Amino acid sequence: MRAYEIVAGSSTLDGLRRCERPDPVPLPGEILVRIEAAALNYRDLLIARGHYMRGAGAANTIPLSDGAGEVLAVGSAVSRFRVGDRVAGTFFRGWLDGKPPRDPLVALGAPPADGVLAELAVFDQLDAVAVPAHLSPASAATLPCAAVTAWRTLVDIGHVAPGETVLVLGTGGVSIFALQFARLAGARALVTSSSDEKLARAKVLGADGCINYRTHPEWDREVLKLTDGRGVDHVLDVGGSGTLARSIGSVAVGGRVGMIGVLTGVGVAGSPYGLLHKQATLHGVYVGSRAHFERMNAAISAHRLQPIIDREFGFDDVPAAYRHLESGAISAKW
Repeated sequence: MRAYEIVAGSSTLDGLRRCERPDPVPLPGEILVRIEAAALNYRDLLIARGHYMRGAGAANTIPLSDGAGEVLAVGSAVSRFRVGDRVAGTFFRGWLDGKPPRDPLVALGAPPADGVLAELAVFDQLDAVAVPAHLSPASAATLPCAAVTAWRTLVDIGHVAPGETVLVLGTGGVSIFALQFARLAGARALVTSSSDEKLARAKVLGADGCINYRTHPEWDREVLKLTDGRGVDHVLDVGGSGTLARSIGSVAVGGRVGMIGVLTGVGVAGSPYGLLHKQATLHGVYVGSRAHFERMNAAISAHRLQPIIDREFGFDDVPAAYRHLESGAISAKW
């Protein structure tokens, strides 16, 4: 089969190369999937650059956690799926429901688990879900990481409710899904970006307020202005050390800050003291379980929600897709 791999020890996108791998064969409890579309996340840039985690570049690895396709074959013990079903793999192996396991979780697309940037992939039947019937392969491929992260933060942890206000930072995959889920829940949504063009697109998607953080570097003050001094009920912080202090400054009394990403780094983020007098909570969110994915898919199906795709690339143009994500021009998934 055709595939791409990240060369062991790579520290730049030059380590992404086309390769041929043997066609995988499913074991008794596994399914063989023809990957019809895959999607990039910021994590995938970190992996390609060798910055993801210790050991993440220790072997040549097929990248990407997010993909969707059609079941081509099933093992002799498979009962959850049949040939012809449309599925996506879960981000993590083995986290089916409940609290995160105490043992380290294995995620697709970094050693020791090959990902889905290939023509074929094998999943344990327990580590796959049926995708919403109304979605194209490209749309379904956007779901495993960004969508599940946004859903778990707002719905499973945050219990977002009508009339509440959600703040999302930026217009990447997690943030745009959070905007869509906030609107489904009847909540208001505020969006930050350094691009007026991206903010205009967010407005079309239903954002109730937009803040350019280049124009307003103290953007938490603008959030307070837009909420009559109250702050927001939910913040999805994808920035990390460079944004967390202002996210805390933006949250309302009793609100929640979901710490999701590290776009601005993982260094010292400043004092969390602001959480104290607001009696607000800070919750680390690392994607979610298969049950989170399935509950989210049920809502997506019921509302016929359509993921927002920035651009699509052919299999031969994968390096260009990575470069597009690296450029910062992207405003959703690809």
